Amino acid sequence: MSGQNQAVDADPAEATVPFALPKSGPFTPSDIEIKNDQSITDWFRSAHADAAARAFSHWDGEEEINAVCATCHSGEGFRDFHGLDGTTAGSVEGPIKTGGVVDCGTCHNAGLSEIKEVAFPSGLLHPVQGVEASCMTCHQGRTAGITVSKAIGELDIDTPNPELRFINPHYATAAATWLGGYGGSGYHYDDKDYSGRFFHARPVSSCVSCHEPHTLEVAFEPCLTCHQANTPEEIRITRQSYDGSGDTNKGIRADIQANAATLMEMVKAYADDVADAPMIYDGTRYPYFFADANGDGVIDESEGRPAAYTSWTPRSLRAAYNWKLVTADPGNYAHNPPYMLELLFDSMEDLSVPLGTDMQALGVLR
Repeated sequence: MSGQNQAVDADPAEATVPFALPKSGPFTPSDIEIKNDQSITDWFRSAHADAAARAFSHWDGEEEINAVCATCHSGEGFRDFHGLDGTTAGSVEGPIKTGGVVDCGTCHNAGLSEIKEVAFPSGLLHPVQGVEASCMTCHQGRTAGITVSKAIGELDIDTPNPELRFINPHYATAAATWLGGYGGSGYHYDDKDYSGRFFHARPVSSCVSCHEPHTLEVAFEPCLTCHQANTPEEIRITRQSYDGSGDTNKGIRADIQANAATLMEMVKAYADDVADAPMIYDGTRYPYFFADANGDGVIDESEGRPAAYTSWTPRSLRAAYNWKLVTADPGNYAHNPPYMLELLFDSMEDLSVPLGTDMQALGVLR
């Protein structure tokens, strides 16, 4: 009887409503409060949610994403790789259907707290916490300096070898850049020391310290605590010029871009003068470096398709790899400028030997 009285006395307004509707009407959808509505909106407009982007639509014709690619090109593949879906961690069992993006479950899965380290292509096992596992897994690239070392082995340094192929570090390699020499993403020349992880300032200790996690935009205002600039690209961080221009009023990004451009010209000059096999670079299609045997500025064709460059020497391959690694990260000037400048300088210095280039005359610094 007491139970019946409690039921009668209960306030109907306090009853739990199992769906998101206001308790009385009439109403419109705008009246419904969704606590994380702004986060969802921000994410939906970000590159992580752009299902039409090449990063997510590349496999639409096959209707299935390759296992090796699925880890970073779909939320389902990411969860499969880390065993967050109940499968064995460390591989993608699949099949992974197309149409997925970096969804909420990629970064908000409760199982992320159990991931304590992420493996990098160099063999490094880097400790992570929480959402760092997502960022570090997908922005590390797919190769490392050790990949290049194994490919060139003991081959003669300046003899073209048709079995050598361009080694692509992949795209958006921010995590690899950030870890620097400690991560081993670049090709490291003998007897050279390389800057490690770029710690920046104490409050800047993780990816989301700078990037809004849903829009992915960079929060510039905190930078102004220590830097005077109008944009992140204009931040200098050093009082010396690295590109030989002597201009220290521009951002360090400009120095990195200038040295990258110089390195590319040296790679091409080496192909012409040392390997005796001109090349053309086309950043819009893989494998980016193509043959131009007669040097007419037009990519050669083989069986109706662009002919990939096949006259790599160990010296040109490692320089081109470092160039691509540096330029694959558009935020390299913020993620680890010292490491970027070191890789560029050492690659230029190495090519300068057979080219007879005077490094001091170039004025570039390491």
